[in-house]
Amino acid sequence: MRVTGDQALVKKINKSIILHTIRKYSPLSRAKVSEMTGLNKATVSNLVAELCAQELVTEAGPGESSGGRKPLILHFNAMAGSVIGVELRVKQLTAVLCDLGGRILQEQECSLESHQLPYVLEAMTKLISALIAAAPATPYGIVGIGVGVPGMVDEHGVVLFAPNLGWETVDLRALLEAEFAVPVTIDNEANAGALGELNFGAARDVRHLLYVSAGSGIGSGIIIEGELYKGARGYAGETGHMSIEAEGKPCSCGSQGCWELYASEKTYDTPALPLPARTTPELVAHAAAGEPNTLSHFNTMGEYLGIGVTNLINSFNPQLIVIGGALSEAEAWLGEPLRSVVAKRTLPYHKQELEITFSKLGSRGTVIGAGFSAVMHFLGHIRVTL
Repeated sequence: MRVTGDQALVKKINKSIILHTIRKYSPLSRAKVSEMTGLNKATVSNLVAELCAQELVTEAGPGESSGGRKPLILHFNAMAGSVIGVELRVKQLTAVLCDLGGRILQEQECSLESHQLPYVLEAMTKLISALIAAAPATPYGIVGIGVGVPGMVDEHGVVLFAPNLGWETVDLRALLEAEFAVPVTIDNEANAGALGELNFGAARDVRHLLYVSAGSGIGSGIIIEGELYKGARGYAGETGHMSIEAEGKPCSCGSQGCWELYASEKTYDTPALPLPARTTPELVAHAAAGEPNTLSHFNTMGEYLGIGVTNLINSFNPQLIVIGGALSEAEAWLGEPLRSVVAKRTLPYHKQELEITFSKLGSRGTVIGAGFSAVMHFLGHIRVTL
């Protein structure tokens, strides 16, 4: 099959390569951009001039001289615009206003008392509107909204199935775009969290990553060869619904014995458990004070997390596993039992050079990743695959 492209396409690809090189590695000189991208200096100079005119790149200097005139240094203009990242959880809604470099400028959150779509949409609209009102003046203003949801999402931004919310076939992207008149990206919250960690957290430059989002449920973002893997139809990563108990508890997904019933915040809802509280932040405080029932429960949860993580390691052979989501705040009590189970159960070669860590972004990984998806939609990220 012959692959061709006209000059306009080649220019667009080269411009995208230059922009994202500067975004990731600035400050850089034009000569360094040429060296890193393999593009000749004239091409780099011309396209950088266009990016400066668009206010996506700025010049400062002079930089270090290698013998001739001191070069001007290029910077990505993270304040060219703003994005909003949103995470929809089972009991909470969190939203952040970020610059184009992923820096959080403002944050809002509220609890959810219902999963009825009109109620959730109204709460989401209030949070987003408050952040838009707080946004600083920038050349492009609010350029997009990214949302991470606990469920299966198709390429059109339709939430196909979110069992923990009781949603099926909700066209969330269309609803939000009609409300705010800016581009909206919708993805599974674990995919968003994986992107957050890959670009701003513990997984920078990792080629094979499993991000496990552990909170009100469990999902996984899968990075293979540095790219987000979504499966044949975009639904990969619903690992919270893999069975770890053949005749286990019934799950809202229709199956039974699902991992998230034993290793997520769903465990707090068991009436027989003598827990002093029913939320992770409160339980973390009790664990820090040495409350025995909380310590015992976190230990059990850590073991069950380890069982599921072992299955993922044996299946995918990743370089790095990052535990994110609300339960990452309980690392001090979950980490040891999790790692102990993995050490006992994982295949020996799969353990070699494997690292398991907890998110450096804490519970904010998904909102930052969702915002990053909106940034990439605005900037454009053109890749050519042959």
